[in-house]
Amino acid sequence: MGQYTDFLGPQELRTRGTIIVVPGRGETRETYTRLGKRLAADAYRVRIVDAPRIDEADVKGSLARLADELAIAAETTEDGEPRRPVVLLGADSGAATVTALIEGTVEGGWSDAVVLAGLPGRAVGVTTSWDEELDIRTSCAVHRGVLSGDAAVERGTLGVPLPDDLLDIAYAGTSEIPQLVLIGDADPLADREALARAVKTSKAARLSVVRGAHHDVLNDLQHRSVAAEIVSFLETLRNDLVPLISVESSAW
Repeated sequence: MGQYTDFLGPQELRTRGTIIVVPGRGETRETYTRLGKRLAADAYRVRIVDAPRIDEADVKGSLARLADELAIAAETTEDGEPRRPVVLLGADSGAATVTALIEGTVEGGWSDAVVLAGLPGRAVGVTTSWDEELDIRTSCAVHRGVLSGDAAVERGTLGVPLPDDLLDIAYAGTSEIPQLVLIGDADPLADREALARAVKTSKAARLSVVRGAHHDVLNDLQHRSVAAEIVSFLETLRNDLVPLISVESSAW
């Protein structure tokens, strides 16, 4: 297997941007195959990297190394094709590290926006069985099967807390980079109040709450609606954050 997993849009369509997916605790690149295919179908180039490894004794050093790795991953390999906007999409610990990167901890500037899914709080998902961990992650039978059938998935990792230094940076809420924050309202690992405060502090952030979704908000039962929300954000980003569609009146 190569260094990345790539999904490209239809050949007849012009590439509309680049999405770098950063998985979370225990996850593999295979975890995001369904999402990668769906976003690529809308003519976005999707590249999935490996889940980040953060050294608790050297959080800033780990982030600096990750920033370099993601910058390389974002480089286009398609001659003549645009790759902007470049968007980092992180889940769980991937969301925490992506958030920390845009908070100015390390030098960057090449990412145009971020999508943060299932950004964890300080709560720890203590579990005694794989079924309990799956219940925290998702109620989607297909996704549960993907996780259970992937021998490379590291079970029990949701019980390992993220470094406090990393979460302190992630929740600073000072970045001016456009952000779409996705959270499930049935996610026991989320700190919704802290997220809401961080989003209000940020100058270009939006918090979208997915009804009934668990921690793996990108891959739960509502994954189609979540993917549509991401595409809507990407298209709005391409339009200078001016929504292309507004609801003038509605009975629902």
